Amino acid sequence: MSTEIRAARAADCARLTEIAIAAKRHWGYPAAWIDGWRDDLTFTRDKLASWDVFCAVEGDEVLGVGALSCDGEAEIEGLWVWPAAMGRGIGRLLLERLVAQTRTRGMSQLRIVSDPNALGFYRRSGAQMVGSLPSTPAGRTLPLCYLDCSPP
Repeated sequence: MSTEIRAARAADCARLTEIAIAAKRHWGYPAAWIDGWRDDLTFTRDKLASWDVFCAVEGDEVLGVGALSCDGEAEIEGLWVWPAAMGRGIGRLLLERLVAQTRTRGMSQLRIVSDPNALGFYRRSGAQMVGSLPSTPAGRTLPLCYLDCSPP
């Protein structure tokens, strides 16, 4: 079955939240950390109105989500794939859509504050790690990367 990337709809918010939380749990993070990140992992109508949010769909099933903000610079707000669908190229398709949207917005760089477990994915996609940023819980850091989105 082929994967379609489409704009997220308000009716998708519960499923997008479910995917984001399941993807974080997949990496074995403690439940207390997941609870602390719940607001960041929850998709709302307001987030859909503020960001460019896309979902990966096969048939009627939403299997992934990618979100982009463009306030001064393009930044990935989240890119998550349902754990059972990981490794099938869905993340790559979502990232390609976010890159295309970055170009549509007239920007040539995409800022990525990556989960440490996703760093390899972003680096294989061409992102360059330039540093790290503090995260929660205290003492945790996240890789900071940039991906060149200049037209080929």
